[in-house]
Amino acid sequence: MQLFVGLGNPGAKYAQNRHNIGFMALDEIASAHGFGPWKSRFQASVSEGRFGSDKVVLIKPETFMNLSGQSVGEAMRFYKLTPDDVTVFHDELDLAPGKCRVKLGGGHAGHNGLRSIHAHIGPDYHRIRLGIGHPGHKDAVARYVLNDFAKAEAGWLDDLLRGIADGAPDLARGDSSRFMNAVALRVNPPREKPAKAKQAEKTDAAAQEPAEDTRSAMQKLMDKFK
Repeated sequence: MQLFVGLGNPGAKYAQNRHNIGFMALDEIASAHGFGPWKSRFQASVSEGRFGSDKVVLIKPETFMNLSGQSVGEAMRFYKLTPDDVTVFHDELDLAPGKCRVKLGGGHAGHNGLRSIHAHIGPDYHRIRLGIGHPGHKDAVARYVLNDFAKAEAGWLDDLLRGIADGAPDLARGDSSRFMNAVALRVNPPREKPAKAKQAEKTDAAAQEPAEDTRSAMQKLMDKFK
């Protein structure tokens, strides 16, 4: 069993904030895979579902970001889980917008949600770091993360969230490589070759094929003794 935790702040006021990309990721997973309705438990919004035989519980803490660890710790105790069963989806200033990285353990880098989780369950849990970029100066960080994503960011944000939902079953099975491949296929899909390039390939292939032998059987026999 896995616990997927999305970090964010509750309420419509914060719903589209950059800081809430963890909530957005879980909403996309729940919607794409037909998880159950969101219910209030563990000081959080909770939705349950399965990827085959793998049960996954999605948790969006309603304690506000800096107290996120309270609901995570409560859910872990209820389900008798270890930190290794927990994956946290969170915004990452140190990654370019649209980038995604998987990490196990490590520090919280000043992220208030991670800091709280560290305090309640320790650092040895999995993280999905979702790049939102950096405003350029540390004094601008608080305002930046609590602002909504710009309209110009809608494209890459949608691709990233869909990729996360595509790869969620692999993540639940512990296959982070396949998860990252699923994200990459959405964020950086293979480019289709231009029509001219395709035609050139067909022409080259045709040129390499041997010409059809139209000689009669008698002609082939005569040519053999020339």
